[in-house]
Amino acid sequence: MPRRRIGFWYRLAAVIAKPPLVVLLKRDWRGMEHIPADGGFITAVNHNSHIDPFAYAHFQYNTGRVPRFLAKSGLFNKGFVGVMMRGTGQIPVYRETTDALSAFRAAIEAVERGECVAFYPEGTITRDPRQWPMIGKTGAARVALQTKCPVVPVAQWGANELLPPYAKKLHVLPRKTSHVLAGPPVDLSPFYDKEMTPDLLKEATEVIMAAVTAQLEVLRGEKAPESAYDPRRERIEQRRRTRAQNGHEGEKSK
Repeated sequence: MPRRRIGFWYRLAAVIAKPPLVVLLKRDWRGMEHIPADGGFITAVNHNSHIDPFAYAHFQYNTGRVPRFLAKSGLFNKGFVGVMMRGTGQIPVYRETTDALSAFRAAIEAVERGECVAFYPEGTITRDPRQWPMIGKTGAARVALQTKCPVVPVAQWGANELLPPYAKKLHVLPRKTSHVLAGPPVDLSPFYDKEMTPDLLKEATEVIMAAVTAQLEVLRGEKAPESAYDPRRERIEQRRRTRAQNGHEGEKSK
């Protein structure tokens, strides 16, 4: 696969980040043939550890198509962090805007320039008890439908064994393996040239997340749950259980 120009700042970041990754993680990388050689595209990646962006970025960097991650726009104005974010071509998300599509205008522009834009559709590290992908947010679908670019589903497993979700301590021994699998681009053509209603975006996002989950099933060698974990629904259920418990205790105290 031909390598595109990466630039000084990205190479500097790689020089800093790659040596510890090589030491800490063995590699099982598959599916690089699904990464487009040319043109803009999106990767949709599952998220199960604070360090899995580094493990995924290592994989993506070695394809020659470096990932451009999304980050809050305010970070781009913060000293050395801002210099690194701008220098490595990361993508600001303008959350202050009231227009959802405008919030992703820089991501759309990056895709149109021919970049690889990496999305974590879950928006945060999974809270699923078995670390399967949760339901996704609609940002990746919005950009994909606006640009009609390929969306490559990427699953990863192993960084979460080095640093489990929401943990602070590394589990260094025995040495873990970073498993990364890229699948064929998701077919979103049935959603093209239609009004981006909430229902359509939700359905397109479900198709993307199903493809990511299918790749993770291959890596883990087991089936995912029938329905994806929904943190909003879980919070509602937790509040309901708490109210019920408090009511039960109140009745007992009478």
